[in-house]
Amino acid sequence: MNMAFKEWAVVCEALGSGRQSVILRKGGIAEGRDGFAFLHREFFLFPTRFHETLEKTTLSPGFALPAEREGEVEIRFTAKIEWTCFLSDSEQLAVLSDFHILRREVIEERFRFGEPPGIHFGFARIYRVSSPWILPMEKRFGGCRSWVELPATPVVSIEPVLSDEENQRRSESLRELLRLA
Repeated sequence: MNMAFKEWAVVCEALGSGRQSVILRKGGIAEGRDGFAFLHREFFLFPTRFHETLEKTTLSPGFALPAEREGEVEIRFTAKIEWTCFLSDSEQLAVLSDFHILRREVIEERFRFGEPPGIHFGFARIYRVSSPWILPMEKRFGGCRSWVELPATPVVSIEPVLSDEENQRRSESLRELLRLA
């Protein structure tokens, strides 16, 4: 696994702490004509601070993020996408609020952006890496793209953020709430 998914650092922390279990994405400018897709099922989470503000989340203003590393990026989590769908009914957005930290208006804005209206949804199992992987920030990691290829990955062990039981409970609950069961 040497692919990484670029996501706001605050969302990476929410995923890594177990507060969030889903990835919601419309796509970046560099995604091209076909837009976003979950091209990879296993990947590292690549924290970014571009476009990010705590005001776009439901977290308190004092929520602590790891310190930003000048000229470096710190990889602390991996993800495995267990299932995906495309949400094209805006009514489905309301049932997601317990599973992510983004404000409703942020999700609605993403939903309405571009054609067709909707948002890509991925139920993610998140794992903490045994020791953070520090990479120099390279130009090729920049831009409005969701996926970046990383250099050869170090050998790390991973530990799930949520227990098997809690992960299964959330997955089943979301499938039921989204009427996908």
